[in-house]
Amino acid sequence: MTRPSSLRPDLIDAALASVRKLGTPLWLYEANLIRERAGQLAMFDCVRYAQKANSNTHVLRLLRSLGVFVDAVSLGEIERALVAGYDPHSPAHEIVFTADIIDEATLQRVVELGIPVNCGSPDMLRQIGQKAKGHPVWLRINPGFGHGHSRKTNTGGPSSKHGIWHEEFEDSLRLVDEYGLTLIGLHMHIGSGVDYAHLHKVCDAMLDAVRRADRPLQAISAGGGLSLPYKAGEPEIDIAEYHAAWDRTRREAEAITGGPVRLELEPGRYLVGNAGILIAEVRAVKKVADKHFVLIDAGFSDLARPAMYGSHHDIAFVTAAGEPVAGPETPIAVAGPLCESGDVFTQQEGGFVEFREMPLPKTGDFAILRDAGAYGATMSSNYNSRPLAPEVMLDGGALTVIRKRQSIAQLLALEEGAGPL
Repeated sequence: MTRPSSLRPDLIDAALASVRKLGTPLWLYEANLIRERAGQLAMFDCVRYAQKANSNTHVLRLLRSLGVFVDAVSLGEIERALVAGYDPHSPAHEIVFTADIIDEATLQRVVELGIPVNCGSPDMLRQIGQKAKGHPVWLRINPGFGHGHSRKTNTGGPSSKHGIWHEEFEDSLRLVDEYGLTLIGLHMHIGSGVDYAHLHKVCDAMLDAVRRADRPLQAISAGGGLSLPYKAGEPEIDIAEYHAAWDRTRREAEAITGGPVRLELEPGRYLVGNAGILIAEVRAVKKVADKHFVLIDAGFSDLARPAMYGSHHDIAFVTAAGEPVAGPETPIAVAGPLCESGDVFTQQEGGFVEFREMPLPKTGDFAILRDAGAYGATMSSNYNSRPLAPEVMLDGGALTVIRKRQSIAQLLALEEGAGPL
């Protein structure tokens, strides 16, 4: 998939048709782009969607129809997967729970449903073993190093809370044996973004763990973190090269274990990131020194990635008639309505405001923030008592509301009927 440098006219038309019915801000996803991404990963034995990227049940149903299984990181995500039709009792283990801790309510549910747990700590193994001997588990290993496009997306190494530290691996295997747990496989997700030298280092670390495990395994998981192009001209990940590296690792693992080993992948944003946009209305344009701030009615309560990671999202301005805003380019920062200095969509990591050269819009125009399908709606909040924005799916030219706009009354309803504990 090549990321286009400009928005397609049909997508702009769909966006404006949606906001005319539902207002702004609003999320819009393209089903065909999700299908295309899923098809690119068909060479893997099992693709397991990290639904934290976008857990809308309609997105889950679409992916399930494509043969993509699911990963859940909370009790709520387990229940979403069930509503979307995933079968926890299938021999293929359509749902896996991955976390560094497991609370009592979630523990009870995974035991009840027989959902395998990808364990990120020895304490998880003890808690599962005490509750249900023989329960299926994975071991998520922190090999002592990591990688990520931001310090906050690096999920390996001594500064990461994720996974079982590699020096505790043998102790964790002893816990598996002590409680008679069923070890399905080993998992190693250590950060987002793809660097091929780093990739081979991860593969070597996985083989070292397979040797140290010294027992049959059903599967190994390459984890997730597949990169996406967020700017025009950025390179696409070479899925064939990525698969080839892990397929060689799988074959060597089979030689070590003496049996077949399934190769799993756990993508999140790769499947949905480029498929989503956030549409907001321009509500104010003001000059500050020799630059301009364009203020829109979406904030980091809607799309948190720029404020949290300094992440880049291309922004296009269109008129109410759907025409791209034209005119001379001028330095522009795009910001939201929240009572926070950090509520800026054009910023770099560390909070440094970035002024981009763009044609200046006017109030009543619309801003379209691109590549917002992952970690957009799922990270939204009610900060400043702002209701969650609606979500719409575009599929074959048809528009479907897949989440209604939350109302202020729904927010306040949770606080009604207060009384003594």
